[in-house]
Amino acid sequence: MKHARIRYEGTLHTATSADGVALRLADGRVIAADAVEAWLPPVEPGTIFALGLNYADHAKELAFKPPETPLVFLKGPTALIGHRATTTRPAGVAFMHYECELAVVIGQTARDVPRERAYEVVAGYSVANDYAIRDYLENYYRPNLRVKNRDGATPLGPWLVDAADVPNPMDLRLCTRVNGVETQSGSTRDMIFDVPHLIAYLSSLMTLSPGDVILTGTPDGLADVRPGDHVVTEIEGIGCLDNTIVADR
Repeated sequence: MKHARIRYEGTLHTATSADGVALRLADGRVIAADAVEAWLPPVEPGTIFALGLNYADHAKELAFKPPETPLVFLKGPTALIGHRATTTRPAGVAFMHYECELAVVIGQTARDVPRERAYEVVAGYSVANDYAIRDYLENYYRPNLRVKNRDGATPLGPWLVDAADVPNPMDLRLCTRVNGVETQSGSTRDMIFDVPHLIAYLSSLMTLSPGDVILTGTPDGLADVRPGDHVVTEIEGIGCLDNTIVADR
C-alpha cells in the first residue's frame, strides 16, 4: 500500500492511494489528487542518514575513490519537504544538482541487526531528491551544512510504499528528468553498500528508531539546475517526485 501525508481543506491528513489517481483519507473520504492543497513528506522523520558516494559511477563522476566503508552524514528534519514543493537555489552559487535516491524508512526499534534480518526492520520506501550545492564541498568527507542541510533542499515522497509491496529494493530503476528531458538513469543494484549492509552497519553504531530515514545515494548523471527548472525524480514501483527550483529571495 502507498501512504501519504497531505494538507486538505486546511487540515493535515494521512491518506492512502485509492487507485493511483485518487486518495483515501483516514476518515474514509476519497478525494482527487488534484484537490490536495499540499503534500508533506510521507513520514515524520527521526534521524535522517545520508550516504555519500554509494554508487561507483557517481564517485568516478566526481573524481573520488569509492569508499571502503559507508560514508554517512546526518541531516536535519527541516531539510525535508514534500511532493510538488519548491526548492530554493541560493544566490550566487555556480553549481546545484539533484540526486535521485531510494529512501529507506525504518519501522521498528533496532540495534545490532544482522544483515540477513535487515529487511525485517524496514517499514517501507520512498523517493528522495537530495539537492547538493557543489560550490561548498570541501572534500567528500565533509558534506557540510551549506552543501546538504539547507531548509527545503531534500524533497521526499509522494508516497511511503510498504516494504511488503517492494519485493526487491535492490533492483529498481532510478531516473531524473529536468524539464521533461531525462538526465540521470541508474539502478539500485549498482549501490556499493546495499540496503541490508547499511542497516546492519548503522545499527551496529546506534539504535535505529521508527521513522528514521536512510537516503541511499545516487548514480551518475548530475546536472546543474536553475530557477524555473521542473525536476522529476522517479523510482520504479515507488513513485514520481515533482519539484521546482525557485530563485533566492
